[in-house]
Amino acid sequence: MSKRLDEALSLEVAKNIKSKSKKPFDNAYKAALTTEEAIYVQGFLVFGGQPYRPVEHAWIEVGDSVIDPNLPHINRNASDLSYFPAQKITVANLKQIIEESQEDYPEDDPLPIYGNAPYEYYGDVMLGDKPYLDAYKAAEDKCKEVNKPIVDSN
Repeated sequence: MSKRLDEALSLEVAKNIKSKSKKPFDNAYKAALTTEEAIYVQGFLVFGGQPYRPVEHAWIEVGDSVIDPNLPHINRNASDLSYFPAQKITVANLKQIIEESQEDYPEDDPLPIYGNAPYEYYGDVMLGDKPYLDAYKAAEDKCKEVNKPIVDSN
């Protein structure tokens, strides 16, 4: 069963963290830190229209709900969005990973976080381990479904 987007809570969280456009990983990180029982999630977002492919994305989940602090910047109806999780990280683990990344690679942005090597997929925007590839393939199938060409029967 896929989780449902909580549109109202997504907008509230976005406002509280001062969500920024084109910063899905940072926004989800901030949301995870400020939302009780949150799980940070990276994966793919699918909707009809451009860019006609899955978009690498991040959000949080609480219970059975998706909370997307990026929602104000997506410019789509919430009901048209499909989320495909590739990895889920607890807030405690997220803090540890960020801290270690900043120590080991201070010049690099610690987000997004990818699984362990060897990576199964190398793309223009993302790379990841087997769960990333599986999520990408599922998102790609959904993308093809929602972007089918309209056939004129006249």
